[in-house]
Amino acid sequence: MSSYVNPQYLVSTDWLAANINQPDLRIVDATFYLPMQNKNARAEYDERHIPGAVFFDIDEIADTESTLPHMLPSPEKFASRVRRLGIGDGNRIVVYDGTGMMSAARVWWMFRIFGAKEVAVLDGGLPKWLSEGRPVDDNQPTPRERHFSARLDNTQVRSKAQMLSNITSQREQALDARASGRFNATEPELWPGRRSGHIPNAKNLPYTQLLKPDQTFHDADTLKAKFEAAGIDMKKPVVTSCGSGITACVLALGLSLIGHRDVAVYDGSWAEWGLPGDTPVAS
Repeated sequence: MSSYVNPQYLVSTDWLAANINQPDLRIVDATFYLPMQNKNARAEYDERHIPGAVFFDIDEIADTESTLPHMLPSPEKFASRVRRLGIGDGNRIVVYDGTGMMSAARVWWMFRIFGAKEVAVLDGGLPKWLSEGRPVDDNQPTPRERHFSARLDNTQVRSKAQMLSNITSQREQALDARASGRFNATEPELWPGRRSGHIPNAKNLPYTQLLKPDQTFHDADTLKAKFEAAGIDMKKPVVTSCGSGITACVLALGLSLIGHRDVAVYDGSWAEWGLPGDTPVAS
């Protein structure tokens, strides 16, 4: 079993427990649920979270003017929101979620594309932390505002126009993180009003295939084998997508762990592409 090329993107529960009181460390609860899941991430955070963690609201730290769900906010909005969470330049950031490994990767990606240098995801998330009997509390931190310099790195995000032109150029390999039934249009699409199917020429790798039963990532050799089995050439650029830009980031994190340098996320994902209109759909 080989180790990751970029192990700094992932920390273990053991590491977090040993470093939880470090003054430069910021812990972020990025739990998120889709509307159709009928669960309340904020209420779960208020009830219990890893001590010292602040809550990152994916639907609010977003472009709330957009008709699409949780699209990237402006750098100015991102900076102002994370400053209020007490996160600033020079902090080490560890992100987790209540599912184990789903939305934490989205917030990892957001911090990275807005310029944070040291940000990692907690491998296995809150479920693993709880299964090991580690502490949680319901205290509401009152963070001191810090300065966060946000600059958007456009090389790591793709628009609908770029995805449309990529169908012809095929410069980048499109990789969809949704379940195969949604990808192949054999099961109903979860987002209301969207067509079923996938972006033409896209490959499919459900994000859950990167994870072990305890929601931790597989080792590097296994990850590489999964991407290659999905038809991905590891020497060529990859752009990931999913239902609404959340689990696409799990694939982006998996690729980054094994050293893929040219990975972007299609922010609008199927919530945008699947709308009736000018986008071709394959099934």
